[in-house]
Amino acid sequence: MSNPTNTEFVSGGPYFEDLAVGDVVDQAPAVTLTAGHATTHQSVLGNRMRLALDERLSRYVTGRERPLAHPGLVWDVAIGQSTLVTHRVVANLFYRGFAFHHAPSIGDTLHTRTEVVALKQNRSRPTGLAVLRMTTTDQDERTVLDFWRCAMLPLRSAGTDTGHTDDFSRVGAEADTRTMAEVASTWDLARFRRAVPGMHFADISPGTTWRVDGGDVVSCAPELARLTGNIAAVHHDRTATTGGRRLVYGGHTIGLALHQTLRALPNLVTVLGWHSCDHTGPVHEDDTLFSTVTVENTEPLPRGGGLVHLRSLVRASNPADDEVIDVLDWRYIALMS
Repeated sequence: MSNPTNTEFVSGGPYFEDLAVGDVVDQAPAVTLTAGHATTHQSVLGNRMRLALDERLSRYVTGRERPLAHPGLVWDVAIGQSTLVTHRVVANLFYRGFAFHHAPSIGDTLHTRTEVVALKQNRSRPTGLAVLRMTTTDQDERTVLDFWRCAMLPLRSAGTDTGHTDDFSRVGAEADTRTMAEVASTWDLARFRRAVPGMHFADISPGTTWRVDGGDVVSCAPELARLTGNIAAVHHDRTATTGGRRLVYGGHTIGLALHQTLRALPNLVTVLGWHSCDHTGPVHEDDTLFSTVTVENTEPLPRGGGLVHLRSLVRASNPADDEVIDVLDWRYIALMS
């Protein structure tokens, strides 16, 4: 039966009361990572990660014919694929259990399944919190990422009582460093050490802090969202935000933080997981971001090299009022040779 003429539909994502625990959304287009993606991503966020830049070195270290994809490009695409659920998102509150199970190469195709696993309505404002489990696989059904994130969504009707009161403390799990280490278990980290001069894992000590000199301006924010398939309205439409300024996608802030980390630690091999990632303040286009990076812990690996547990604290300077605020507290696990 055909639709009646002059029928109008509204295209948009769910409100909080539209969600139920157990809902699964997996209709976002699969994405094949290309050199074009990588270059455009680099132009917005920077890329000083050697294995994502140097095809020859990547081939020698990983044993793959195709170069390693930048981990930030991978997680940005995965999060973008989940935004069918979070089109109306107000804010993202936390990530848990974020770990790579496989490190993709350029040419791999990513698909993300998003499941609603917990819901809690806010009592102080007409919004609710949804914990989503995101599982990203490649063209061979290998798990690439498997983690939880918490999004705040508005209610369609302010007076609605959904009855959702789930306990979020029971959701998610700490990232497993053994799983992360397995990702690179066949890589020749000794070859990386021989090929690249400078500081490597043996030179890193817990407690060391770098204040990265010089900031990075936040630019091309909606372009990055479009590149990675992120359709959250607050990143595109200023009328969807409070104050009339578009909010920058959180991965934009994380990506610039990683770019600054690589200025302090240029021989960081890749990022394998996150302990936590808290967006402590809003970031808008034209803000300038500054960071400090601290080594919290180190773990040697049996075949050489090791895991370096890092913490990036990022502040943003707003050109309109010269206010400097805290915007990111990111604790993550990197691989060094």
